Amino acid sequence: MARLPLHTLPTFRAVAQSSNLRAAAEVLHLTHSAVSQQIKLLEEQLGFTLFDRRGRRIVLNAAGQALLVSTESALAQLDAGVQAASLAAAGTEQRLRVAVLPSFAQRWLLPRLGRWRARHPDIALELDAAHRLVDLPREGFHAAVRTGRGDWPGLTAEKFAESSWIAVAAPATAHRLLGRGAAALLDEPLLGEVPLWEQWFAAAGVQARVRPVADFNDAGLMLQAAEHNVGLALARELFVADALADGRLVQLSPVAIRAEGATAYYLVYPSPLAGWPPLMALRDWLFDELALAQQQLLALNPPGATEKAPAGPTGSRSRAALATPAPGFARSGRAARP
Repeated sequence: MARLPLHTLPTFRAVAQSSNLRAAAEVLHLTHSAVSQQIKLLEEQLGFTLFDRRGRRIVLNAAGQALLVSTESALAQLDAGVQAASLAAAGTEQRLRVAVLPSFAQRWLLPRLGRWRARHPDIALELDAAHRLVDLPREGFHAAVRTGRGDWPGLTAEKFAESSWIAVAAPATAHRLLGRGAAALLDEPLLGEVPLWEQWFAAAGVQARVRPVADFNDAGLMLQAAEHNVGLALARELFVADALADGRLVQLSPVAIRAEGATAYYLVYPSPLAGWPPLMALRDWLFDELALAQQQLLALNPPGATEKAPAGPTGSRSRAALATPAPGFARSGRAARP
């Protein structure tokens, strides 16, 4: 480290990403000559070259590729640390930038934001709902809610929910199907993915090839279609908890599955931000809201509840249990802070 000129590392990363000195200079707002001199200084101090020159292109060699891996990680950690320090020195109203999946934002997070604001009026949330995987430190985000297995390099990932998949429908259709068994669902228009529906029917003891009438790249859109009685939906119970509670949707069967290769929901954030009070406030609030949602679902179908017809949209009971209640979604518990 004594011979490593740290100020040249951002330049090294920019050149490695662009494979062009002039393009890197534009990104860094430096002159072409300054970028060239910094790369030369870094290579001289290390004692070996990092790039192969191919005409106007400059391409990483094996040594450069090895250095880039650790450089990107180190710079991301530094960026996150500076961001944490800047936030800690900010004014009375803190701001959290959080990336979330659109379906999670629409079906679960947005209905609860009023309680977040009441609990933390001095912490503003800036939500970015997108399907793309956001580079948190580089794009200036403090946290994200993701589905996966918790293996995102450079990030702390805390599992907070695993959700079963259940079959749901609008109340009018649920009334018509009540008591007819899982096979009756095959005669109805189905919404969603073929593999999930076939796995669900197999779990219900029905071997069938299904042909959904529509598939969606967003669970929120699919559940809106189900609420408008377009068809039956197979959805994560986490996303339909509110609709089940207020009667917009009805659970059609006690059968619940964990999809093959199922992934859990995680709160992820750059490790240097662990312990930052606004982020920890968001973490604790998410766990508390999840526990409350679970309690509401259990109240709808307490253990040992007998079968009842579903109530209408304004009724208090909205889960049409054809036999026994589904297991619901599991709260994963609060992971230890790193």
